[in-house]
Amino acid sequence: MVVQKTGWGKSFVYFIANKLLRESGNGPALLISPLLALMRNQVEAARRMGLRAEAIHSENPTDHARIEAAFLHNDVDILLITPERFANQRFSTQVLAPVAGQISLLVIDEAHCISDWGHDFRPHYRLLERIVRTLPPNLRLLATTATANDRVMDDLMAVLGPKLDISRGDLNRQSLTLQTISLPSQAERLAWLAEKLTTLHGHGIIYTLTVRDANQVADWLKSRGINVEAYTGDTGDRREALEQALLKNEVKALVGTTALGMGYDKPDLAFVIHYQAPGSVVHYYQQVGRAGRALDTAYGVLLSGDEETDITDWFIESAFPTRREVAEVIAELEAEPGGLSVPAILSKVNISKGRVDKTIDLLALESPAPIAKDGSKWQLTAANLSESFWQRAERLTALRRDEQQQMQEYVGLPFGEHMGFLIKALDGDASAVCPPGLPSLSAKVDPAIVLEAVAFLRRTSLPIEPRKKWPDGGMPHYAVKGLIAPGNQAQPGKALCIWGDAGWGGLVRQGKYHDRYFADDLVAACAKMIQEWNPQPAPTWVTCVPSLRHPDLVPNFAKRLAAALGLPFHTVLEKTDDRPEQKTMANSTQQARNIDGSLALNGQPVPHGPVLLVDDMVDSRWTLTVSAWLLRKNGSGEVWPMALSQTGHDE
Repeated sequence: MVVQKTGWGKSFVYFIANKLLRESGNGPALLISPLLALMRNQVEAARRMGLRAEAIHSENPTDHARIEAAFLHNDVDILLITPERFANQRFSTQVLAPVAGQISLLVIDEAHCISDWGHDFRPHYRLLERIVRTLPPNLRLLATTATANDRVMDDLMAVLGPKLDISRGDLNRQSLTLQTISLPSQAERLAWLAEKLTTLHGHGIIYTLTVRDANQVADWLKSRGINVEAYTGDTGDRREALEQALLKNEVKALVGTTALGMGYDKPDLAFVIHYQAPGSVVHYYQQVGRAGRALDTAYGVLLSGDEETDITDWFIESAFPTRREVAEVIAELEAEPGGLSVPAILSKVNISKGRVDKTIDLLALESPAPIAKDGSKWQLTAANLSESFWQRAERLTALRRDEQQQMQEYVGLPFGEHMGFLIKALDGDASAVCPPGLPSLSAKVDPAIVLEAVAFLRRTSLPIEPRKKWPDGGMPHYAVKGLIAPGNQAQPGKALCIWGDAGWGGLVRQGKYHDRYFADDLVAACAKMIQEWNPQPAPTWVTCVPSLRHPDLVPNFAKRLAAALGLPFHTVLEKTDDRPEQKTMANSTQQARNIDGSLALNGQPVPHGPVLLVDDMVDSRWTLTVSAWLLRKNGSGEVWPMALSQTGHDE
C-alpha cells in the first residue's frame, strides 16, 4: 500500500508495474477507480507510457462491448472500472470470471474509500472487503491513497490483510501557502472572489459545497468579465472539455463541486479556493492538494461562510437511513412476497426517493444482506439486519461531527499554522513545516462590489419545469393517469429565489412565518422578473393558488403583483379540504396523492386569456400542475406559473 500526498506520482507506481508485468508475459491489470475525471486522466497517462489502457464507466456506454471483448482477448494492458462495475453481477460473471486467473495486478485507487470514513462517498467500496478476501493469495494487490490517518490505516489493514506492506510518505506541502478568511455572507465572498481573481497569478479551482453554489459563483464571476466555468455532477458530457480547458489555461478557474476532485492532475494550479468549509480536514487536504504540485508557491484559501454548517449538517444527517425509514421499507417488502420496485415503494411510504435509494443501497451492501434484487424488484431475504449496522451508523455520525468541529477549528487558526494542523490531523509528522512562502491575502472587500453582489443575488431567478405526466398510478380523484395532454399542461415558469437563500430567500421566509405579509420589495422584484422574463403570449390576468392554512397571504401578494403589472386579478380556484402541508410529504408520489382532489374551481367564470398563476412556494410542482390542468380544462389560455421561492429540498 502506497500512502503519498497528492501529486507525488502514485499512478506511475501501478503503470510502471503493469508495464513490467506485461513485458514479462503476465496478464492484464485491473484498476478500481472512483471518479470519471480521475479515470480519464489515468487512461491518458497510461497511454502516454505505451500501455493499452481502457475505461468502462457511465459516460462511454457505446464503447463497453468493444472494450470488454478486447479485455477478454488479452488486448488490454490495464482496464479501469468503477467499484459499482466491479460489483456488477453481469460484469463479474461474463467479463471477469473467464480471465480471473490471468489478471496479474489488482489496483485499488483512493483506497481510503474502503474505510468507514469514506462510506458516504462510495458505498460500493465496502464490497471490496468481501471480494478481496476471495482472491487468490498470490494475486498482486496494490492500494493507493493520499489521505489515510492512523484510523483509516487500521481499517485498511483489517480489510486488505496482515501481509500488507506499507510505503508511507511525508504529508508536508511546502509550496502551499494556506489561509482562512471568515466572510459570513455570500455577497462578501462573491465580492472577495471578484477582486482577488483579477490579481491572483495563474489558474486554479474554486470549490463549492453544492451544485447551485457552483453555478451561482460561476455566473457572478462571468458577469464581472472573469473567464470561469462551472463543473459539477450535472455538467455531463462537457466535463472532459472543461478539464482540458483548465489544463490548457484557457479558463482562469473552474468552479467545481467534489465532482472535480480526486486525481484531477494539473501540476501548475496556482490556487485552490474554497467558497465554504468542507465537512472534514481529510476532504480539505485532498482538495487543496490539487494546487502547487509543480510550482514553488501556490495559494490554498478557505473562505468560511454562515451556510456551510447547515450544508455539512445535511450531509451528516443524510448519510444513513433512520430506523423508521428502514422499518417502513422492510414492512412494505414483507407485505409483498413478490417484491417491489423503487417506484412502487415510493407510492407506499412517505420517504423521499433519495432516502429510499440510500436505504436500499446500504441494506443491499450488508453481509448477509436483508434484501436482494430480482429483476427490477427488491425482495426480503432470510437474513435480518444486524444491530451492528446501527452501531456503525451512530459511530460514524459521531465521528463526522468531530470532523466538522475540527474543520471549524482550522477556520479559526492564525496565518502560518494551517499546514501543521492538517498534517497532525492526518497523523503525519509536522516537524518539517516551514513558514508560508507567500504573503497572506487581504480579507477586506470593497463595499461597492458587495452591494453589486447583493444585487446580483437578487437578480437571479430559477426555472419551474412543467410536469408532463401524472404520477405512477395516476390521480384517482381526478380520474387522470399517464401523460398530461399538452393543452392542459402548465408552461415553463419562474421562481424568484431559493427558500432562505442569500438573495431574496430570507425576506420570503420572514414574510411567510414572521410578518404574515410579503414585503413590497418582493412585489417589485417579481414584477421586474416577469418583465425581463416576458412570457409569450403575455398573461392578460392573474390568479393564485388557494390555501386554507394561510387564506390571505398569497392572494394579498398576488393582488399587489397584478396591480404592479397593470393586470386584473381573479380568484377562481379554491381548496376543497384541508390536507397536510406539502413539505411534510417526502416524495413526489406522496405529494401528488396529497393534492389529488383537494383543488377545484370556485364557480367564478374563468377568463379566457393567458394567466399568471402565483404561489409562494414550489416544491413538488404538483399543486401548480393540478391548478394549471383545472384552468386549462375550463377555458383559460396558457398558464404561466410563478412562485416566490423554491424549497431547495433537492440540495
